[in-house]
Amino acid sequence: MKPFKSISAAEAKRLIAEQKPVILDCRDVKDYRAGHIDNAMHVHEQLRDSLLKKGIKDGSLLIYCYYGHASEHLADMFCDFGFKHVFSLAGGYASWKEYQNSTDDLNRQAELA
Repeated sequence: MKPFKSISAAEAKRLIAEQKPVILDCRDVKDYRAGHIDNAMHVHEQLRDSLLKKGIKDGSLLIYCYYGHASEHLADMFCDFGFKHVFSLAGGYASWKEYQNSTDDLNRQAELA
């Protein structure tokens, strides 16, 4: 069993609204700059090491990458260091964008009705 929880984009949106997690983007910096989840921090080696040393071990972490694979490895590492509330975005940023686009479409349809 994974020590972290893999969550959908809809669950991630609720988590962000309700728990205000630290959001970590582990894609490369070019893609982070091109677009990221609001308030996400780009994970570079110094930030990762700083979080691991000082930590917010009782707070929530939401980690994402491109498609959900690299974020699982990083989530596992944070759990190994004692973080208790770690979440990985299933499907990564691609699923987040798809979810955002689908909810935007629903909102537009509701406005037209």
